[in-house]
Amino acid sequence: ARESLVALVSTSDRDSGANGQVRCALYGHEHFRLQPAYAGSYLVVTAASLDRERIAEYNLTLVAEDRGAPPLRTVRPYTVRVGDENDNAPLFTRPVYE
Repeated sequence: ARESLVALVSTSDRDSGANGQVRCALYGHEHFRLQPAYAGSYLVVTAASLDRERIAEYNLTLVAEDRGAPPLRTVRPYTVRVGDENDNAPLFTRPVYE
């Protein structure tokens, strides 16, 4: 479902001023987006419905970067594995059996 919570991500930077201000970005797939939660924390949420039969796992990249000059960054890969739902009814292979 859209807007489903996938993860809560927290960032921190012990520097002061602009060097300690962190911004985050999420890359890898349009089915996910990053939403600010509270100071230094972000929610990774679904931007579209996921279907395990179509895509079983997604590889995402989270980038945290400070506002220093030059900016410093940390890059973290994340794998989201999609659980299977019982969303397909059983089917008969033929319309009539004799």
